[in-house]
Amino acid sequence: MWKVLLVEDQAIVRQGLKVILEQDEDIKVTHEASNGAEAIEILQKYSIDFVMMDVRMPVMNGLEATRIIKKQWPAVKILILTTFNDDEYAMQALKEGANGFLLKTADSGKLIDAVYSCMSGGLTIHDEVAAKVLPRLLRREKKETVSVYLSPRELSITKLIGEGKTNKEIADELYLSIGTVKNHLTQVLQKTGLRDRTQLAIYAVKHDI
Repeated sequence: MWKVLLVEDQAIVRQGLKVILEQDEDIKVTHEASNGAEAIEILQKYSIDFVMMDVRMPVMNGLEATRIIKKQWPAVKILILTTFNDDEYAMQALKEGANGFLLKTADSGKLIDAVYSCMSGGLTIHDEVAAKVLPRLLRREKKETVSVYLSPRELSITKLIGEGKTNKEIADELYLSIGTVKNHLTQVLQKTGLRDRTQLAIYAVKHDI
């Protein structure tokens, strides 16, 4: 069962999200916070698998909290859930290491699917946001060239990660074991000097892989 921390300054919204998420037997909301600073305090004391984070909050906003959490607890998955369809927020969140960016207009099924996607290594971006963010990344960075050598297999895996595929989906598509995919992913991250698959997904888009 995944232990979830909800970070949202409106209590009634937290209650609603908890009800939705706990419809799934593999998801348990173990802690709640009303801002990023409280979230960090909780992570210092308890084991958390997944953080669902608002952006605009008092004391410490979600983007700053994401940056700190990803630096101190890189294995923790973070999904940004916000009212604001703002591509700047989305790009900054992904830059800080968030594993997904979803709008609060998403239905309950999509919310639960996003948890599963993030926990399995996928990158979830709300369709409306992706439609604005990905073209910006392509326009701004498309002419960059890959500065490190990646083997054909590593390039294939990087391309699929850029498409938001999970390790299992990549393994199925390339007829590899999940362990082999993980090994290749580790090599690619070492070669590129990137922190995690979220950064690698952005790298793949920037470099037109």
